[in-house]
Amino acid sequence: MAAPGAVLVMGVSGSGKSTVGALLASELGWKFYDADDYHPEENLQKMGKGIPLSDQDRIPWLCTLHDILQREVASGQHVVLACSALKKVYRDILIQGKDGAPLKRDESGKEEKTAES
Repeated sequence: MAAPGAVLVMGVSGSGKSTVGALLASELGWKFYDADDYHPEENLQKMGKGIPLSDQDRIPWLCTLHDILQREVASGQHVVLACSALKKVYRDILIQGKDGAPLKRDESGKEEKTAES
């Protein structure tokens, strides 16, 4: 069985996802991404003021993370991503992107995004 292209480490704030994700990536020799490092400035300002993020705040951020995962996996890189992604819709965006096009592997074993027929 081939290794997955990406592993998502999920959990609530303060649960240790970044620590576990970084250790896992190091052990596997994979690239590590912490989703919190990719929040836009507006989200950082809201969080800094203790204002919870809405789904509308999160969707562009999740799309950015999806694009990172897609690029890395398509180039043959294995990655670990630490991200809360507590709602199913958030996980769906991370895996499929906002348009929901499924991922498929090309002949070389790399995943690529395809448009639905």
